[in-house]
Amino acid sequence: MLFYSLPLKLAKHSVLPLTCSFSTAITTITSFLLTECKSFVDAKRFHQQIIVRGLADTMTMMTNVVGMYVACNAPAHALAALERLPPSPSAVFWWNSLVRRSVRLGFLDDVLDLYCRMRRLGWRPDGYTYPFVLKACGELPSFRRGGSVHAVVCADGFESNVFVCNAVVAMYGRCGALEDARQMFDELSQRGIGDVVSWNSIAAAYVQSGDRRMALEIFDRMTASHDFRLRADAVSLVNILPACASIGAWLQGKQVHGYAVRRGLFEDVFVGNAVVDMYAKCGLLDEANKVFERMEVKDVVSWNAMVTGYSQIGRCEDALNLFQKMQEEKIELNVVTWSAVIAGYAQRGHGYEALNVFREMRLCGSEPNVVTLVSLLSSCASVGALLQGKETHCYAIKCILNLDGSDPGDDLMVITGLIDMYSKCKSVKTARSMFDLIALKDGNVVTWTAMIGGYAQHGEANDALELFSQMLKQNNSIMPNAFTISCALMACARLAALRFGRQIHAYVLRNHYESVMLFVANCLIDMYAKSGDVDAARVVFDNMDHRNAVSWTSLMTGYGMHGRGEEALQAFDGMRRAGLVPDGVTFVVVLYACSHSGMVDQGTKYFNSMSTEFGVVPGVEHYACMVDLLGRAGRLNEAMKLIQSMPMEPSPIVWVALLSACRTHANVELGEYAADQLLELESENDGSYTLLSNIYASARRWKDVARIRSLMKRTGIKKRPGCSWVQGKKGTVAFFVGDRSHPLSQQIYDILADFIHRIKASGYVPQTSFALHDVDDEEKGDLLFEHSEKLALAYGILTSAPGVPIRITKNLRQEMQGNDCAILQLLRNSKMRNEQEAVYYHHHLKSFERDEQR
Repeated sequence: MLFYSLPLKLAKHSVLPLTCSFSTAITTITSFLLTECKSFVDAKRFHQQIIVRGLADTMTMMTNVVGMYVACNAPAHALAALERLPPSPSAVFWWNSLVRRSVRLGFLDDVLDLYCRMRRLGWRPDGYTYPFVLKACGELPSFRRGGSVHAVVCADGFESNVFVCNAVVAMYGRCGALEDARQMFDELSQRGIGDVVSWNSIAAAYVQSGDRRMALEIFDRMTASHDFRLRADAVSLVNILPACASIGAWLQGKQVHGYAVRRGLFEDVFVGNAVVDMYAKCGLLDEANKVFERMEVKDVVSWNAMVTGYSQIGRCEDALNLFQKMQEEKIELNVVTWSAVIAGYAQRGHGYEALNVFREMRLCGSEPNVVTLVSLLSSCASVGALLQGKETHCYAIKCILNLDGSDPGDDLMVITGLIDMYSKCKSVKTARSMFDLIALKDGNVVTWTAMIGGYAQHGEANDALELFSQMLKQNNSIMPNAFTISCALMACARLAALRFGRQIHAYVLRNHYESVMLFVANCLIDMYAKSGDVDAARVVFDNMDHRNAVSWTSLMTGYGMHGRGEEALQAFDGMRRAGLVPDGVTFVVVLYACSHSGMVDQGTKYFNSMSTEFGVVPGVEHYACMVDLLGRAGRLNEAMKLIQSMPMEPSPIVWVALLSACRTHANVELGEYAADQLLELESENDGSYTLLSNIYASARRWKDVARIRSLMKRTGIKKRPGCSWVQGKKGTVAFFVGDRSHPLSQQIYDILADFIHRIKASGYVPQTSFALHDVDDEEKGDLLFEHSEKLALAYGILTSAPGVPIRITKNLRQEMQGNDCAILQLLRNSKMRNEQEAVYYHHHLKSFERDEQR
């Protein structure tokens, strides 16, 4: 055994002199044993022999026993031995060793337990103990326990110890107690004992709390100081560069970069990585690449910063090239690298490419994390890949969700991503089932927003508004953010729910969303325009402090939808005067406005000047607008010539625009040609078949009508039923053709019959050529009187107060049947005016593409 062979070993190595004191002998023997002790078993044998030989009361011997246990990674035995020792300033070192070990391993509660035991046994912590204990309080975080330790620090006389006080500043910062951190920092500065660590700690506290601008101010004060002790070091730069990146302060970031070069700190790989990351997150990828290429030492973090930067701004090809270069140079790819590439593809809508990268990641043996899975779910959502989304869901269940020790926040991120994926893949019921499992107990504002947005974007606008109302009733535990408000406004726009939209507008004003007012205001403009109140949209626009291209485009779209082309073009001129450069989207809106206002010459002028004056190359959507513009004006031959001159293949939207014009102007031959082109493109849009059927019906070619309907039935294509909805006292009410499901249907039909009787007495004759059935004219007239918009109009008059506008919205673009405009004219000019002063008939066009497909 070790202890029994000791005399021989000491003699052999001439370690112990022939004549020495007992204490010297003990020290020498202990030091020798510590070098000979190679394992936990040896340590236990040595400890055992010390007890057997009566040396357990020797302070030096027992402290070294503690040291052996610590060296052998046996903290429990070390603590048991340490607790038997009398308090001694020199032995506090071993308490500090145990505390430091627990901090390093993340056993933060054990740190506080050790600290409490230490004090309970009468030991006095020193200036090395408190920084570790305070660090544990900050990382937990536990403001209450951190404050208690701070009080003991002051009571024990360490309030002038700069190391301890710096730890106090950092602890308060991590606990979110910014005022306490700043007070401690100010006291250090006033007493003149602060150092660069003090400044770094308070700057880090501001960054962690989200006040990046104050962090930058602290850094500026630090670098402006003439005190040599306060010269910024590598840690200072690594702290402040992410703050520059997060607020896009690239100019300050560039100044920090210059400081790093002047001070010779740029050679530090951590500083170099922070500089690359700052430029990348500010969108200055060329600058980031220059810094990256000049770095003599690079690690995987350096490469990841560049890959992530390229991915985030949509330069997927550059990101992939860099990714491949990492593979060629045998640089170890970590989960951050893979996640960055997957996220980049997801953001650009390249979902299948992202899925391929994920498969390669798994083949390489790399394990995905929560960020990877959320990016992958976003990829599936972008291309509607429901099957792959379900596979990702299964993987998440097996590897991430509901595991022992898993972070609840990570689980919530994945579940929110699943809700978003299922919603965008049109599996809204599954999304709602997942939402209901977590919303009330664990859901946050992102969870609610994902579900509300899923409803709003995929045809369930009523459910979106109902869920938004429910969110506001949750005792204000979860407040909607700007994205939630925008999703609710989108739902209002889809339903033309003006009343609800106004209520949301009032909520925005009451709750002071000024910081995001530009984002929300643009949605308000869109909502008012699509809900039939374009003048209110203009009021919102005029009251905006700042406007971007989306603001102007939304206003122009509103004017275009309502046939107010002149005002749309005035807005376009105002946009140019404001210094904003028109892009392809802007010209789609301009041409759309001209088309819906009959402004053929102006539309043609803008189309011809797009590339020459504005540098915008016309795309297929611009040609579709021009075909619609010419088609509405009856210039079908010119529209056909324009299609033939297109530098790209016409897409279905172009042929649908031509087909719609042929329907309006009863051009059967050209309509058949357009329909044939659509069939060749395998376009299975129900609107195309319906338009062709309508053309045949207008020409009274009933056999062809029957043939088209038979073809639709055989291929499984169903015509979407026309629907009109109108705002009532208790919400929005929808009507279909011949609808009798409403409780007030008898009264609705009575009012409608009274109207028809009156206008017929005034000489009104329905234009039955628009009734698309092979029946006699009298029956056609009866069919026309049951159209959904007339039912909606009758309901509006029945339930609305006198003088209140009635706004009717339709899901299909279809002109009012024949001379039915006489109904509106009669309402304005006859004695019925006292029942309703104004009636607004608004064709709600959900988007340009849907407009063209009708």
